[in-house]
Amino acid sequence: MSSRLDAQMAFLMEADKLKQVVRGTTLADGSRYENSGEHSWHIALFALVLGSDAPADVNVDRVIKMLLLHDLVEIDAGDAPIFGDHDATEMAAKEVAAATRLFGLLPPDQAQSFRALWDEFEAAQTPEARFAKSLDRFQPPNQNLASGGGSWVEYDTDYARFEARVGNKIKRGAPWLWTWLQPKAEAWFAARGKL
Repeated sequence: MSSRLDAQMAFLMEADKLKQVVRGTTLADGSRYENSGEHSWHIALFALVLGSDAPADVNVDRVIKMLLLHDLVEIDAGDAPIFGDHDATEMAAKEVAAATRLFGLLPPDQAQSFRALWDEFEAAQTPEARFAKSLDRFQPPNQNLASGGGSWVEYDTDYARFEARVGNKIKRGAPWLWTWLQPKAEAWFAARGKL
């Protein structure tokens, strides 16, 4: 039993490093950039709160698990801001290597289970993964709206880029959230001549 607990604790202490990964999105009050640990907790809470309106075939408990695990790879790979420019192929390779290392710290049964959830999230083929991806894209724009623009201002984003990088993922897994967010975002971009 102690070797199992030793492995679980090694993983949990390594996971604490997610709090050191600074993201491209500020807190809603704009006071500072959020870290990936805060982001993961916040979107898991989004799933808990908004999941009651998810399609009937979505298991919200699985979504919450995916969201708690999805960004752990940033411990090794770093954050790739939504509106930043980066090599997607290179980032994907870094994230796969990180997933192998990080989930490999766990006992084999948990390593396999957690890695399967991470892979499912990345593939975005199941109803749960599509909903989880939607929430991952839905949270930052709401923080940008609350903070006066946040990463939209920093990355000189226009509405077309916003819709391409955020809107399409939200629409795919949670169209009602896009219906709610889209007019707010469109008004923000229009007011700044970025529509």
